[in-house]
Amino acid sequence: MRVILESKVRSKPNLPIEAEAIIPRNFLKGTDHVVFEGNKERTLSELFWIFVEGTAVSPENIEVILKGDTSRIKRVGEYMDTGSIVIEGDIGMHCGNFMSGGTIEIRGNADAWLGREMRGGTILCRGNAGHYCATGYRGEKKGMQGGKVEVSGNTGDFCAEYLAGGTVHIHGSTGDFPGAEMRGGELIIEGDATRPCGNMKNGSCVILGTVHDMLPTFEKIERRVLPEWKITADVYKGDVANRGKGNLCVRSTGLY
Repeated sequence: MRVILESKVRSKPNLPIEAEAIIPRNFLKGTDHVVFEGNKERTLSELFWIFVEGTAVSPENIEVILKGDTSRIKRVGEYMDTGSIVIEGDIGMHCGNFMSGGTIEIRGNADAWLGREMRGGTILCRGNAGHYCATGYRGEKKGMQGGKVEVSGNTGDFCAEYLAGGTVHIHGSTGDFPGAEMRGGELIIEGDATRPCGNMKNGSCVILGTVHDMLPTFEKIERRVLPEWKITADVYKGDVANRGKGNLCVRSTGLY
């Protein structure tokens, strides 16, 4: 079953839409679910042209496709546990919050808090992601705990903060403090990073680009080959300021 939601032209296009109702499971019960445009309650049919192709008896066989101007739509895929969502353009904040299963593909850019406190499933962002990608919310002791977030472009600051499990793979560069407060999981940054993994307790981080302002509280323990990336890397243990046991691997000047 395929549910296509094509956004209508709105009189106030800058108003955010709180759309946590847009998850595949909900469309087993019909299509006219309630969302909020600003502080006004709206049905999906007021904001989208809705097209349904085929039928489904279980949510894992439902694909939701968002078209048009979706850059101000927030919380799409929140608590999603199965099925798939394809966003053909940009998406607003908090996409994939608390997601535990299924797949979200974003063919444009994602705003802040992509995959916040994710538990499972896969998020693939073809463009760039904003600040706090794959993190925990302020005050939480753990961020993402499972699943995979993959960003083809760059991310903003504090990517993978409080990462506790799963994999975060950034093909571009990150902003300030990626991997801060890491508790576990795996962070891969193919581009550059600034002040990575501050206060790290556990987990692993691999940086293939240039590290700007390396924190002095990491202890270099060895240089070794990383065959999967075809590079040699300097391996650090830390953050020793936090009695951390994490592994931070940074590309060295050596050749494979």
